[in-house]
Amino acid sequence: MSNLESRFLNACPAGCNAPLEATPYILPEGALLRCSACGQLVSQCTSARYWQSMQEFDDSQGTLPKAGSESSRSRRSRKFLDRIANLLGQPPGEIRLLDVGCSSGAFLNSAVKLGFCAEGVEPAPKAAAAAHAAGLKVRQGLLHEAGYADEQFDAITLFEVIEHLQQPQELLRECRRILRPGGILLIGTGNAGSWSMSAMGARWEYLHIEKHGGHVSFFNPGSIASLAQHTGFSVEAIHTRGVRFCEKGDCAGSVYRIAKLAGELVNLLAASLNKGHDMAVYLKKSGH
Repeated sequence: MSNLESRFLNACPAGCNAPLEATPYILPEGALLRCSACGQLVSQCTSARYWQSMQEFDDSQGTLPKAGSESSRSRRSRKFLDRIANLLGQPPGEIRLLDVGCSSGAFLNSAVKLGFCAEGVEPAPKAAAAAHAAGLKVRQGLLHEAGYADEQFDAITLFEVIEHLQQPQELLRECRRILRPGGILLIGTGNAGSWSMSAMGARWEYLHIEKHGGHVSFFNPGSIASLAQHTGFSVEAIHTRGVRFCEKGDCAGSVYRIAKLAGELVNLLAASLNKGHDMAVYLKKSGH
């Protein structure tokens, strides 16, 4: 099969068991496809282009913050970790956390500093080696290759992972297996139901594989709830943030500055309505 979309044509990757239909959003890879039930968007990127784009992640720099952004990244990581601890009702020192797709370990390092019993798993060899060299506990490879025992973790984090997956249900079921009952799974991904997507459509940078390698599957609050339901999780909370009405370079500088200010002004309203373009979803392992 030459196209990634050929794996999706008969059903939604979020598990809706509904067909995908062409949308008006045209990318270089072709029209985005949309689930007729939950609105999940799927790229028609070829397998060759997908794997070529994924090579950018095998880098020792990985997700380490750029100079000048360390403090803001640290504060954002702390918010995620505080919410996990609050949902679990446990202090950090009692929480065993696994960061899946941990890259070079930026988030993992924040968790360790806050007292979490944290470790990671990362498929890219150079990024995993950089995290290990920084003194972090990281296994190189895919999650299902790591051989973790059943119900081993209290919390699992997946930042910028599921938008790369052709079959996200497999990963979430493996996460569920290694989470204890009541454990928390935090997913960070883009929100295709955002005002940014509504304003920019196919111009939204997040959709473009040449700028964000491996991005082929785009979630919204409804489709991620569907994915949770089909993999044994319940949705505890969804938080979104960020509004952009145009991308830098797509319009005149004066127009971009006005659009940026407008986005900042409506950010709080967007967050209250789950219309921000950055989405963090907290899922709880259902059942036993």
